[in-house]
Amino acid sequence: MTSRDEVVVALDVGGTGMKCALVRPDGTTVHTERHATDAGRGPDAVVGTILDVAEGLADTARAAGHTPVACGIAVPGVVDETRGVAVWSANVGFRDVPLRDLAGGRLGLPAALGHDVRVGGLAEARLGAGRDAGHVLFVAIGTGIAAAHVVAGSAATGAHGAAGEIGHILVRPGGPHCGCGRAGCLEAVASASAIGRRYTELAGTPATAAEVADRTAAGERLAADVWREAVEALADGLATGQALFDVATVVLGGGLAQAGPRLFDPLRAALRERLTFHREPRLVAAALGDEAGCLGAALLALDTMAKESR
Repeated sequence: MTSRDEVVVALDVGGTGMKCALVRPDGTTVHTERHATDAGRGPDAVVGTILDVAEGLADTARAAGHTPVACGIAVPGVVDETRGVAVWSANVGFRDVPLRDLAGGRLGLPAALGHDVRVGGLAEARLGAGRDAGHVLFVAIGTGIAAAHVVAGSAATGAHGAAGEIGHILVRPGGPHCGCGRAGCLEAVASASAIGRRYTELAGTPATAAEVADRTAAGERLAADVWREAVEALADGLATGQALFDVATVVLGGGLAQAGPRLFDPLRAALRERLTFHREPRLVAAALGDEAGCLGAALLALDTMAKESR
C-alpha cells in the first residue's frame, strides 16, 4: 500500500469519548474527529454509534478523494484479537461483542479489533518514543495501569486476550484494595487515581495526582511521602516487568507521565536500585499523546490485511 490516497478508518473508543481519524499507511493523519461514547446508554447503543461513526468517516474519506482500505478499532477491556471480539469491558459494557465482523460488514472493508493499550503500545513502538528499539514495554498510567509488550513491531495478546495487565502485579500484599478484588495490586498504589485517593485519605482534603506532584515539588512532606510510595511501587512493578521481558525501552504514557522529571528522575533511580543482573532499560515518556490509539488501531488493521493477503 503506497498510494497517497489510501487511508485507514481508525477509532479509539473509551468510556466517555471516542477519538477517530483517517490515517495513511505511513502513519500520517489526514482527518480527526471526536465523538461522545455515552456508555450509560448501554452496549447496543454504543455499538451502533461506533458503526455510524466509522461509516461516516469512510464517507468523509471518499468525499475528500481518499480511498478507505481498512478499519481499525481499539477498545478497553479484554479483547480477543484473533476472533475480533470485545470479550469484556467494564467501561463500555461490552460482553462478547463481535465488533470486527460488525464493522467489516457495515463498511465492506477488512477490519481489525484491538485492545486500547496494546494498540497504543504498537504505535509508540513503531512511530513514537520506542521507535527502532525492537523490544518495548509500553505502560499507560492513568485511572489504572496497563501495559503492552511489543517485539519487532507486534504486541503480545496472550492466550486469552489479557496480556499486559501489569497493573495487577501484586506489589504490596495486604495493601490498598484494588478494583479487581485483591489487595495490594500495583494500580491500587501507583495509578494516578490511587495517588490522589491516598493523599486525600491522609490529608482530609481532595487532590489529584498532578496536585500531589506539584505539592511534592513545593516541599510538602505529606505529598512527598505519598509520591515516594507510588514511585517505589511503580519501580517494583517495572523491575518485575524487566525480569519477565528484558526490553530495551520502557515507554510511560497516560496522565501520570505528564509529571515529567518529577516522576522520571526518582523512578529511574528506584528502578536502577532494584536491578541486579538485568540490563537497565531506557525509560522515556510517550511521544504520541492521545493520537496513539488511532494510529495503533490503523497499524493493526494494516498488519491484519498484510497477514490475510499472504
